Amino acid sequence: QVQVVESGGGLVQPGGSLRVSCAVSGRPFTKYGMGWFRQAPGKAREFVSTINWSGVRTSYVDSVKGRFTISRDSAKNTVYLQMNGLRPEDTAVYYCAVTGVADTLAVVAAAYTCWGQGTQVIVSS
Repeated sequence: QVQVVESGGGLVQPGGSLRVSCAVSGRPFTKYGMGWFRQAPGKAREFVSTINWSGVRTSYVDSVKGRFTISRDSAKNTVYLQMNGLRPEDTAVYYCAVTGVADTLAVVAAAYTCWGQGTQVIVSS
């Protein structure tokens, strides 16, 4: 059984930093990409960032470019999202997901097949 587990969410003040982690077990694919999505209260799920299997290709939604950094530890099937300069608009449940698109970058939710339960990130003073 494939498991995708996020961790590291919490409360942070505007301008602060937070790192969320995602651990995958059960090997959903021989090689796979991973991504982060978020869903704010009352809003649709939104793509945040993705990283390919090798970890050399990344993509970010415009609103987080320069503030967020995605990285991957392929050996441990773990992906991290370092979030700096957090804003209230970043408040959301952050979901980690797995995609069979391994070499290029998948930026749409439909490309992802395995999802975690999410970790809450609240940016507020």
